[in-house]
Amino acid sequence: MIQNEWENSNLRTVTVKHVDAAKYKVSDMLTVGKEYTVVNETEEYIFVIDNSGKVGGFYKTYFL
Repeated sequence: MIQNEWENSNLRTVTVKHVDAAKYKVSDMLTVGKEYTVVNETEEYIFVIDNSGKVGGFYKTYFL
């Protein structure tokens, strides 16, 4: 599974700017002001190791 290899490929770090989500509760997985290591990135999502210790995909708007 490719997502297991993502944990070893650290691209950069990003800081969470907000966790205001329309549909989902993001505040359990991301903390405002905390830096997270980016393990993969697409046009719409950034995949980071979140508060649960696993890789999660989140919209880029949380980090911009």
